[in-house]
Amino acid sequence: MIIQKFGGIAMQSEASRKHCILHIRKAIHKFEKAVIVVSAMGRGGDAYATDTLLTLTSAFKNDSKSKDLVAACGEMIAAAVISAELEQCGIDNTLLYGQGIGIETSDNFGDAEIHAVHTTAIEKALSETSCVIVPGFQGSTAEGDITTLGRGGSDLTAALLGAALKAQFIEYYKDVPGVMTYNPKVNANAELISKLTYPEFHELLNDNHPIVQKKAAETAEKHHLTLHIRNTFSMDQGTLIIPAIHHGSSDILSIL
Repeated sequence: MIIQKFGGIAMQSEASRKHCILHIRKAIHKFEKAVIVVSAMGRGGDAYATDTLLTLTSAFKNDSKSKDLVAACGEMIAAAVISAELEQCGIDNTLLYGQGIGIETSDNFGDAEIHAVHTTAIEKALSETSCVIVPGFQGSTAEGDITTLGRGGSDLTAALLGAALKAQFIEYYKDVPGVMTYNPKVNANAELISKLTYPEFHELLNDNHPIVQKKAAETAEKHHLTLHIRNTFSMDQGTLIIPAIHHGSSDILSIL
């Protein structure tokens, strides 16, 4: 099976989501089972982006529990939208959220700690359909309260589920071709790096806007997961992040 994570730019519009659906359809054909993790649609200023939702009232500053519930809504809206659009395209899927995702956390609202990952609901859904949609960035306490996993938390959702479900790949879809030698938005000479080890990848994450959340990358490395960082708007191969146990193996590339 495979985990695919689509970010805010990928989810931003109906036109961009058509590219997501192409990637999802291809993944199901190749891997048979796919779990799709989505971020909120767009970025700050867009109607359903997380940063926009958090401006609804200044009272959120004093109520972290309510703030987390609203912050999680952006991903839930995105998950519902892509689920409906997949159905419209003839791709059956199951939408899970809240405790159905299975990520149990502390009640440290805003940056919850992971206590456990329960896969019963996702595994049941995968036994009935080939595609499961989950909103990223969120978990829930044992009591059922919604929590959030910190900035970039949807990346962590994908890594946690990839580890728990023993996925062959986690694909992160971005608005760049993959991992680049430089930021392509500021340096026109940036070149794609086709393959990296985890130590090499971690060296490139030491900035304020890493291409994959650092905690997610650390989780993926701990569980020997292969990451595939790709462009939402292209079928190009992008960048592979290969764990030490697979380094030098041709098996990973043969699957692709």
